[in-house]
Amino acid sequence: MRNIIIMGAAGRDFHNFNVHFRNNSEYKVWAFTATQIPDIEDRLYPASLAGPLYPEGIPIYPEEQLPELINKYKIHEVVFAYSDVSHEYVMHKASIALAAGASFSILGPEDTMLKAKVPVISVCAVRTGSGKSQTSRKVATLLKEKGRRVVVIRHPMPYGDLEKQRVQRFATLEDMDYHQCTIEEREEYEPHIKRGIVVYAGVDYEAILREAEKEADIILWDGGNNDFPFYQPNLEIVVMDPHRAGHELSYHPGETNFRRADVLIINKMDTAPPEKVELLLNNIQKINPKAKVIKANSKIIVDEGSLIAGKRVLVIEDGPTLTHGEMTFGAGVVAAQTYGAAAIVDPRPYAVGSIKETFEKYQHLSLVLPAMGYGPHQIAELEETINRTDCDLVVSATPIDLNRVIKPNKKILHVLYELEEIGSPNLQEILENF
Repeated sequence: MRNIIIMGAAGRDFHNFNVHFRNNSEYKVWAFTATQIPDIEDRLYPASLAGPLYPEGIPIYPEEQLPELINKYKIHEVVFAYSDVSHEYVMHKASIALAAGASFSILGPEDTMLKAKVPVISVCAVRTGSGKSQTSRKVATLLKEKGRRVVVIRHPMPYGDLEKQRVQRFATLEDMDYHQCTIEEREEYEPHIKRGIVVYAGVDYEAILREAEKEADIILWDGGNNDFPFYQPNLEIVVMDPHRAGHELSYHPGETNFRRADVLIINKMDTAPPEKVELLLNNIQKINPKAKVIKANSKIIVDEGSLIAGKRVLVIEDGPTLTHGEMTFGAGVVAAQTYGAAAIVDPRPYAVGSIKETFEKYQHLSLVLPAMGYGPHQIAELEETINRTDCDLVVSATPIDLNRVIKPNKKILHVLYELEEIGSPNLQEILENF
């Protein structure tokens, strides 16, 4: 029996265990380690999910304890299972495992992708914050307009009670309240729900797939971070961000998506330097010349945008895009500048609790507030930070209406951003051929 530890961030790690290790008596998974997301360690992967080989469940430890865990459990192999990290970062983790005496591995598509009974279209990316969400919304809308029953299955974000989150179905906004969704979950589910599209997510992605197949002609895999799909896709769409040109060859597993893609979308053409776009086009020609290439803008829409002119504004951006996505700005900053804000207020002096800690951890952040909300306590601290900030107006570019989850003491303008393709080919043509 081979002793295993799985390194993760409450998503790919659980999926890899479920499909590759759960019922395999040749392995013994002694622990998961957790990182990237606040408060996901010091939990238990429950016996009801872990299966009969694990009647006591599997403990989840902070990743910092990896060397001592390797020694304690006499680990033969450490399996790396999370996303949006540099190639150098991955090899540093490998070196930690090797120095402690264990082997280091990464499971690939053949070992982890499940086969669906209906066609699957996947939307993934080379980095967090490239524009997967707006792309998946566009694909889902086009399929629905053709009369197809499309069901979205979203990459996992199980940050709460894992047992209760095994299979989750979201058809109404109230379903998000029932499941006590975090801001990060709401950002991904709410735009689809408002378009009348059912979303599934959770922990056990084979059980999720079997439920979704009952009401779907086509399944749309809506990826997370820059991970590759959990299901075998019949069409792989991958989004690229020219603001971070070159990252498609230096981040894991984004490069995997880049090399596998049937369709590559160069997003944010309207705000990207031409030389960065040219670098992307050159890399596509070298690495994946068979892929269809779509060029697109990320169109900014702000109701009452005229209110921004001359105001001192607090800008809120999507959390993961700013944190492990490493962006310094997003659609909120673009909107503030486009509509003539007098100033963008620095939120750091007003930050409290875990929001303050986020700024301390991610030193590249300055004039934007990440919409961190991985649990009720952090959502409360986000609310307090917003309410403490000395500004005239809040410009929020998270995909959800923050007024549903916090009680602000100042007006919040909601920034929408939609994929706007340039010329041909476009998604409609790609889907027609598909």
